[in-house]
This record gives sequence, C-alpha cells and structure tokens, in this order.
Amino acid sequence: MNPQAQEIWTAPRWALAALLALLGMLGPFSIDTYIPAFSGIAQALDASPAAMQQTLSAYLFGFAFMNLIHGALADSFGRRPVVLWGIAVFTLASAGCALSQNIAQLVFFRLLQGLSTGAGIVVSRAVVRDMFPADQAQKVMSQITIYFGVAPAVAPIVGGWLLVHLGWHSIFWFLVLVGVLLWSANYKLLPETLHPTHRQPFNLRNLLRGYWQLGANPRFLLLALASGIPFNGMFLYVLSAPAFLGEHLHLAPTEFFWFFLLSIGGIMAGSFASGRLAGKIEPQQQIRWGFAVMVTISVINVIANFLFEPRASWALLPIAVFAFGWALMVPVVTLLVLDLYPQRRGMASSLQACVGSAANGVVAGAIAPLVMHSTQALALSSLLMMSVGLVAWVFLRRMWPETGRGAIA
Repeated sequence: MNPQAQEIWTAPRWALAALLALLGMLGPFSIDTYIPAFSGIAQALDASPAAMQQTLSAYLFGFAFMNLIHGALADSFGRRPVVLWGIAVFTLASAGCALSQNIAQLVFFRLLQGLSTGAGIVVSRAVVRDMFPADQAQKVMSQITIYFGVAPAVAPIVGGWLLVHLGWHSIFWFLVLVGVLLWSANYKLLPETLHPTHRQPFNLRNLLRGYWQLGANPRFLLLALASGIPFNGMFLYVLSAPAFLGEHLHLAPTEFFWFFLLSIGGIMAGSFASGRLAGKIEPQQQIRWGFAVMVTISVINVIANFLFEPRASWALLPIAVFAFGWALMVPVVTLLVLDLYPQRRGMASSLQACVGSAANGVVAGAIAPLVMHSTQALALSSLLMMSVGLVAWVFLRRMWPETGRGAIA
C-alpha cells in the first residue's frame, strides 16, 4: 500500500471505485456493444460466422498477450501513463474498426483493441491495493464490480439501437467517443498511486525473474485458474449470444439486453454481497459459498436443458445465478493473488488477467463455435469450465490449507 494514500486521494472512496470501474469496463464494453451487430456486420462485409467469431478471438488473444506487459510497465513507469497510453491506442483502434472495408481489416483492428484495453482492468486492480488496506480493498473491489456491471448491461442496448438506426459503423464511432471521454476523465482525475520506492527496474532480466517467480509458483497458478476459468462458464453464453439468443430463444437483436441485464444484475448482486461480507467471514468461506452457488445452478441448468425446450422465460435465469456466485467469490480470490507478491502487484494482476483472457480466447475461437448451436452442449460446457476452477481451488486448499483463513494479508 502506498504510504501517502490518504494524501493522493481525498475524495470519497466510492468516487475512486467508479473511476476504476470505468477503466475496467472498457474491455467488456467493446465486446458487448457490437455483439448484436454480428449478423449485420457479417452481411455487410460478406463474412462467414466463423470469420466473425475470429473478431472476438483476435481481440481476446490480443488482450491476453498484452496483459503480460501492462502490469510490468505499470510496476516500472507508474499506473497513470500506462492507462493513458492504453486508452489512446484503443480509441485509434476503434476508429480503424469503423473504417474497415473487409473482415481482415476488422480482425486486425479488433486485435489492436485487445492489445490496448487490458491496461484498464490490470492497472485498476493494482491501484486498489496501492490505495487501500485489505478489508477496505475487498469492499472497493466489490464496488468496482458493481459499477462495472452497469456498462455491459447498457452496451447491447446501445449497440442494438445504433445498428438499427445508424448502421454497424456507428457502433465503433461510439466506442471512439467513449475512448475520448475516458481518456479525458483519467487525465484530469486519476492520480499516480505507485510510490517511487515501489517501482521495479524495467529491464529484461528483472522482468524474466518476475515472470518466473510468479509463473513457477503453483499457488499463484491455482488461484489464477480458480478466479479466471469459472468466468467462462458465463462468458461462453456472451460469446454465443447471437446463436443462443437469436436462434434458440428467438429474441431480436434489440431484445438481447434482457440477457445482459439479468447476467449483470447477478454480477452486481454478488459483488454487493461480497462487499457486505468483507471482514465478517473468512475469505475461504466466501469462496466456498461462491462455488457452491455455481455448482448447484450449473447442474440444474444442464438437467433443465435436457428435459425442456429452451425458453427465454427460464433459460436466462441460471446464467444470472451463476454470475452471482462468480461475483461473490472473485473479489476475494483476486486480492489473494495480488497479495502473494506485494512488490509486483501489477505483474501479478497481469498474469492473472492473462490466464483468464487466454481461456476466453480459446473459448471464443474454438469452444463457442463448436457448442453454440446446442443449448445442451452450452450447458455442459459451462459446467465443465466452472469445474476447472473448482478443482483448482480444492487442490489449492489441500496443498495450502491456510489459504483464505483469517483476514487477507
């Protein structure tokens, strides 16, 4: 924690949480806004569904790769410059997407978007731990997730409206506007939270030593798997939204917002509960409750999809409950990750995000195209991905039973 934290930020805690949430929402917002326009873009650019899916996987793989660098840069040069440069590149890439004349150009600029947006979510996590002690950090992390949840709920509504009234290009021009406004807000408001004594030397030897220190630590890797992989149990449905919502549930693009509204509502409710539980129960208990919710609803979802014809009236609810369970436990696991190496919190946040993003990319590029045309396959795949995180957590607790006991360090 920065010893001058009280002097750096004197405004209310919720205001900093809101600013950091805006940073973290940039990545999901750039996905959810254009998903309703999938079929329209494919028709305009004469692209196949598989080619359109690559606009997602390119973004996600770019996001995962650059996450390895964002945290190291933030540990060496400070949080603020990494954020400002990241938003600037995202804004230019969004303009490139709007001007794309074919699917290859769109994939390239989506890749560039992915390479830049990771700065927001990686650095925002590190800033939280720079500025707040453990119990307050969990509350702020939960607040960030609550605020963060508003954007993906609004994004498909905005994207669907823009598609219908102004065409698909307007969606990316809208993201340009978002980038400009977000850059201006962070330029004026975001302080530098990394204390000079905490900066790491930026050289290849130091970077490799840091990556090896974290990457060779099985405790770190298991925590990263426990937090990052279960998210894909829900994100799979986001990636498959055009098929799941349009083909299976027969919803129009302008009605996709019901799915996002319920899912993000689950995330916001889980995050609120996580913040309320901070300091009242042991972290391991809260994580256990989160996994219990996800396991139960995943099994119910599989059974329901094999017994009943999918309907919007019930098929969206299990995803929302799953989102609640994930949001209940993920702020705690994230803080456990960041506190393993206090002097390399930026790098730890990078690698944690990289694990999750790489999984997102695999799901987007390989798994979603295979299972999106069957609701039974979607439900089973969601259960399996959640199970990867559960197994990682159970194995971690067996090897290091003290993990998550007492207050977060």
